[in-house]
Amino acid sequence: MKILKSEKKLCLLCMEEHAVDTVEVTDHENFKGEKVSFIAKYEYCSATEDLLETEEMIKVNSLAMKDAYRKKLNLLTSIEINEIRATYDISQKDFSEVLGWGRSTVTRYENHQVQDRAHDDVLRKISSDPKWFLEKLNIAKEKDKISEKAFLKSLHEANEQYKKKRNQYLIDSIHASYADFENKMITGNLELNLNKVIEMINYLSEKVTSLHKVKLMKMLWYSDILFFKRKERSISGLVYSALPMGAVPEGYEQIVLLNGVQFETLQYGEKIGYKFKPSPEFEVTELTEDEVQTLNDVISLFGNLSADEIIHKMHEEEAYKSTPSNSPILYSFAKDLSID
Repeated sequence: MKILKSEKKLCLLCMEEHAVDTVEVTDHENFKGEKVSFIAKYEYCSATEDLLETEEMIKVNSLAMKDAYRKKLNLLTSIEINEIRATYDISQKDFSEVLGWGRSTVTRYENHQVQDRAHDDVLRKISSDPKWFLEKLNIAKEKDKISEKAFLKSLHEANEQYKKKRNQYLIDSIHASYADFENKMITGNLELNLNKVIEMINYLSEKVTSLHKVKLMKMLWYSDILFFKRKERSISGLVYSALPMGAVPEGYEQIVLLNGVQFETLQYGEKIGYKFKPSPEFEVTELTEDEVQTLNDVISLFGNLSADEIIHKMHEEEAYKSTPSNSPILYSFAKDLSID
């Protein structure tokens, strides 16, 4: 028994005025067929050596017992549900409306009722997937389930959470697009390593003046296939397809948006260009010495070429000429590469 505080007042156990202790004890109860242990609060009378639950303590202890049950069954606790709701700065009633539940459901879950597994899964997804919450929030607004003021307040917080998760969405999207590539001659005998991809982009942009997107894509391909020629595996695991302007990595639209990749957008007439630059905190940690040497060799050969010149060089490679348009380029063409 742990004493939290003492207060002189009328003791309802002995009906005398004296110092009454507020204490914590470990209780054990059976709830829905499960035996659970939890910390409960009571008032303690030293005269009768007995414990008393006030009306407020009955509520607190009941919730503590149910949270112990939730933990045992790997369900979110009332505090965790409250924290999810607070993350999106939304009221209990509005949160219930957004989720399409009874308007008092979340209130009950935060106070006295244990959620079922299906609702627990929904709450976990809301916690981990702000994009999904945004979709649910917009639907609720369209159906006039929540006020404009509540919508805008929660929308702001949801967007902030989405920004924080954005990089993981990109990573998941890129890996999903690579799930269908099982041929090792397409992946370069290597699983996709986005950390190395990011370092390759930073290293190239650090060493090459005025590195734009088209030139970057070709230099990545030359680096990967040259390393494959030397070591029978690529550096990054990137899959490249033969597009009209040469080799382009699968998922490049998402790759250039990853955290750690930086570029400036430049206006060229009616077109927008991307000039890559190294991240301020960039340092080589993933790439091996041999991989860096291969990058240096590619930089030496192609770093001073214009985009048109490197595209022309790419079009002369057997790997490109022998690959159908929009199809993956096999790394087995490394043996025919024009450079060593």
